[in-house]
Amino acid sequence: MSIQWFPGHMHLTRKAIAERVKTIDVVIEMLDARLPGSSANPLLGELTARKPSLKVLNKQDLADPQRTTLWLAHYNAQPLTRAIGLDASHSAPARALVDACRELAPLRGGMVKPLRVLICGIPNVGKSTLINTLMGRKAARTGDEAGITRNEQRVALADDCYLFDTPGMLWPRIIVEQSGLNLAASGAVGRNAYDDEEVALALLDTLAQAYPDRLHERYRLDGPVDAVAKTPSEELLEAIGRRRGALAPGGRVNLQKAAELVIADFRAGHTGRITLETPQQFAVWLAEGRQADAERADRKAERAAAPPRASTRARTRSR
Repeated sequence: MSIQWFPGHMHLTRKAIAERVKTIDVVIEMLDARLPGSSANPLLGELTARKPSLKVLNKQDLADPQRTTLWLAHYNAQPLTRAIGLDASHSAPARALVDACRELAPLRGGMVKPLRVLICGIPNVGKSTLINTLMGRKAARTGDEAGITRNEQRVALADDCYLFDTPGMLWPRIIVEQSGLNLAASGAVGRNAYDDEEVALALLDTLAQAYPDRLHERYRLDGPVDAVAKTPSEELLEAIGRRRGALAPGGRVNLQKAAELVIADFRAGHTGRITLETPQQFAVWLAEGRQADAERADRKAERAAAPPRASTRARTRSR
């Protein structure tokens, strides 16, 4: 299943970022710490190229600490890049952001040359919640739904540091299939762009391999923990639905309801501290996605260059 979601307002956001970045000193990209590779927008990378970048792994309190350490090291090893973790319990997020941004732009600061920062990221990554925390009031709408924020706003992080907020934005075409599934599981994609059951099955596949103990404990599954990793995701979903009472008339499992339960538990952190990908895994997915995308482009070019079929030429002559 290929998940794609790029509504009209995201085209406007892309244009706004392209214009705003011309006057920006540092770009903050907020990532979901549970899927740091899949939530990194390649389009933002293109729009903000050659600008110092601060990667903020948000919601780290919901993510696997060991995998978060791997991702922070991965991003900190990149040029002109700093990476920090952040979560809802962080008592001074403004100070953490300002300090990191000053490291990336040491020649900016003071009232004459205030530090200008652009913050961006995918939908539902927690940006609006962070903005409200920074401002000390509810200035931005929040919710467990993608695409709530639609307008840019400016926030003063310090007397000489201004933060420009932008709406969440995905990219026009997601070439990594697993990224699309992970983004849907996290809530970054609009509900009309994916099937709950397919996303839940993919999520269970990942959890059964990486965190079988969490699934076993959360849903009190029968049998030993080791058996979870060997159980097909369809059987896991049915067992979870039956255990949680997601039943249809006649005692059959309501798979739609069971899928919604699995996704909701992951988003709320009820399944435990989960990270769906490692840097190594994502690198493999990305390479495979790029290869498949290149092959698709080649096939499209071949079709465009091929001469029309004889039957088509005959129909043309008959006219």
